[in-house]
Amino acid sequence: MRIILFAGKGGVGKTSVAAATGIKTSQMGHKTVVMSLDVAHSLADIFDLDRGLLDQNKGQPIKINSKLWIQELDIQEEIQRYWGDIHAYLSSLFNTAGLDEVLAEELAILPGMEEISLLLYINQYVRERKFDVVLLDCAPTGESLRFISIPTTLEWYMNKIFKVERKFAKYLRPVAKRVTDVPLPGDDYFQAIEDLYNKLKGVDKILVDPATTSVRLVTNPEKVVLKETQRAFMYFCLYKMSIDAIIMNRMLPGNVQDTYFNDWITRQQHHLEKAKNYFSPVPIFPVNLFGGEVIGYGHLERLADEIYGAKNPLERFFKENPYQFIKENNGYRLKLKLPFVLKKDIDLNKRYDELVVRIGGFKRHILLPRQVAPLNSVTAKLEEEYLNIFFSGGNHGREKG
Repeated sequence: MRIILFAGKGGVGKTSVAAATGIKTSQMGHKTVVMSLDVAHSLADIFDLDRGLLDQNKGQPIKINSKLWIQELDIQEEIQRYWGDIHAYLSSLFNTAGLDEVLAEELAILPGMEEISLLLYINQYVRERKFDVVLLDCAPTGESLRFISIPTTLEWYMNKIFKVERKFAKYLRPVAKRVTDVPLPGDDYFQAIEDLYNKLKGVDKILVDPATTSVRLVTNPEKVVLKETQRAFMYFCLYKMSIDAIIMNRMLPGNVQDTYFNDWITRQQHHLEKAKNYFSPVPIFPVNLFGGEVIGYGHLERLADEIYGAKNPLERFFKENPYQFIKENNGYRLKLKLPFVLKKDIDLNKRYDELVVRIGGFKRHILLPRQVAPLNSVTAKLEEEYLNIFFSGGNHGREKG
């Protein structure tokens, strides 16, 4: 099975590229589903389907041809399917706080619910082998990073907080009922969270397995967009996601004769060369700007040919593990690829069995192997685009480095 995420800044053409790739893989005979992670779904619009403005087929896959489906999640349907008890408790909590009942129900749809629902589908499709190829049309960069961080965050919550929180609520519930109207979560709420967690088990390994999953960053030849692409590249590496290609979308063709576009073409070529320097040896696929909107099966088919030519879109165009543990004479080294980051941007903190890496506004908890966790001495050195973290010393419990 092959899973490919198309990520990048909003408006760069991720949906078109994901849809075009889906057409290409389906024509090769692979059962393919293109899934939208963006709250503002536009897959059906890109395929120019004759559907109602808000018709999302109740979140179920829509058949495009005998080998291709698209899927736009409907959060209201997902609430019925997975979030019933959790949503009911949150609604009652907001309602108790004085909010109108309808408004309380809307506010109880918290950030992350849609992303978790999508992860549940991915896990299901992998387990059932329902599709050969899953293509993800990701939301803009920040929301995409929240999506890939959910398995790690949820695992941390379940291991560190969940059991204590559940036990605390159990003992406090009878007392709280006598002194306050604010409801404490019942055991059905905690059971629903545990059930969701169990259904998600294994999806984190799927996402970081380079043989199965890779990221393709879609960008444009513009300075601001390239900056965002650099940040995305760095953060996906931090979460151990394999990036196998950069798709440079909307390049002006070199044969444009109108002098109005001369400076624009020159600047685009300059940004393309910069991108090659930034992301090498990850390959860059330049894609020419079309003369009109890329809408409908025919245009998407042309776009797929423009992107891949004779290449197989399911090929891993670049193979490298974003980080690895290496055993050395006096301990272990964690080699972590972090391009574009400066020493002053990195903050490390070891908490016995995990290493917390903070870069800017993003934080990653890296679970340490059993043989590494007890080592109390932690040092780090940034060498070009790699952060090397060295673990040595004896077992003296919790240390910071």
